Amino acid sequence: MKDSRELEFDAPLKLFLQWLGEAEGSEPNDATAAALATATPDGRPSVRMVLIKRIDEGGFSFFTNAESRKGCELAENPRAALCFHWKTLRRQVRVEGSVTELERGIVDAYFHSRSRRSQIAAAVSKQSRPLESREHLEEEVKRLEEANLREVPCPPLWRGFNVRAERIEFWLDGPDRLHDRFLFSLEDGGGWRKTRLYP
Repeated sequence: MKDSRELEFDAPLKLFLQWLGEAEGSEPNDATAAALATATPDGRPSVRMVLIKRIDEGGFSFFTNAESRKGCELAENPRAALCFHWKTLRRQVRVEGSVTELERGIVDAYFHSRSRRSQIAAAVSKQSRPLESREHLEEEVKRLEEANLREVPCPPLWRGFNVRAERIEFWLDGPDRLHDRFLFSLEDGGGWRKTRLYP
């Protein structure tokens, strides 16, 4: 008998993009928002929300200041986990893998695709460092705005990071806690092994 809640996909990226497309139509805000977990070399974890800006066969990519807490942790321990949670659809996707930096040209192109105000905010932010006051931040933004630059230079510390998925788990809410979980594990040959997990 065919399992009515079996996933009909063997390629996790194709399934992820289908789910993302559905989430973009149902979520009130950013469907590409994900919790990003990093850790220090001695295993102290930290987690925060990021927007995933590139999704392809190479992985899941986001952009940030390299001197932020996540940037520093990734420099020392280049592994990460992501969790997408689409509450309206009652679905989650978890991604785990190694992390590499994106090429500078990709980073610059993304930076300049943002609004001018967002570029300025990124240029003045010393992300994760102590800030004496909100007023000080706003003054720095105003100074850069008044510099009348034709183009806001992409800060050298602005980087892109790519999580190359090695494990992708799809979770579907079920009645009476009988959820469905499917784990895709990357094999040595580059293919994916699909395993159904207990909820």
